[in-house]
Amino acid sequence: MKLGDLKPARGAVQKRKRLGRGTGSGKGGTCGRGSKGQKARTGKKVHPYFEGGQLPHHRRVPKVGFTNFTRVPYQVVNTGDLAAFAAGAKVTGAALKAMGLVRKADDPIKLLAKGEVQVALAIHVDAASEAAKKKIESAGGKVGGRES
Repeated sequence: MKLGDLKPARGAVQKRKRLGRGTGSGKGGTCGRGSKGQKARTGKKVHPYFEGGQLPHHRRVPKVGFTNFTRVPYQVVNTGDLAAFAAGAKVTGAALKAMGLVRKADDPIKLLAKGEVQVALAIHVDAASEAAKKKIESAGGKVGGRES
């Protein structure tokens, strides 16, 4: 097979419709656009949210609320959830994902102080509340930043 032997699949290439070439063509007169009106004219088409000139929905409805674009969406893990780990275990994002405590190992994780922890753990998360740090350290563990 050579480069010149290549051709499109059967039915992939169709002839262009020649519009407005008399009544015998089947598309004469209005060229398949119906009769009159804004959508029959040439030029720019009507955008999907155009409502015929009345005040559009996105302008009728008042603006509400505020989206903080600097917000960091943390995945929350509570100290009570860490009871599943053995004493002296290294708790990382991958370990938390393996236990089913977070959805994604790479997304930011925050440790909160709900529940008790009895074993000493080395925890590596992106953020932790002060109360959670105290609970982990009082159990003999330590809380550090995320490991690379």
